[in-house]
Amino acid sequence: MQIEKIQVDEQLGEIGGILTDQEKKKGILIHALQQIQADIGYLPEDIVRELSVHLNLSMSEIFSVASFYKMFYFKSRGKKIVRVCLGTACYVRGSKKVLNALENAFDIKNGETTGDLAMTLETVGCVGCCGLAPVATINDDITGEIIGSRKLEGLIRSIRED
Repeated sequence: MQIEKIQVDEQLGEIGGILTDQEKKKGILIHALQQIQADIGYLPEDIVRELSVHLNLSMSEIFSVASFYKMFYFKSRGKKIVRVCLGTACYVRGSKKVLNALENAFDIKNGETTGDLAMTLETVGCVGCCGLAPVATINDDITGEIIGSRKLEGLIRSIRED
């Protein structure tokens, strides 16, 4: 991916006239990071390095900003993002067992992605479906009441399906 010449004044509009050149570059950093991630799916180091040169910002400044936000990723992510809720209701009803079963079934740990980039496994504090506990999501689809081996096997099957 080639970083396009960014017209800072055009993107910042009227406020661009009162900011210093350095402030302008910092002002478009998050937008640039969002665009890179939208195009590639994560923030590869070589592209971030190119952005660093283009904006005349240090790598540490860029990584400091990007690592502050949970929405930015520094590694490739899977086609399916599987999130297991570890909120109180889910945890009490067995979500830790669900997480362990998924880790074993796909041979990855929480926060990792399968080698074929089919799935990324994550945990969340609450999905907001406490009445359906324990809950997991596959991308935006919610699976609730994952109690018993039959429901868990169905969840694993649905993750493996294309």
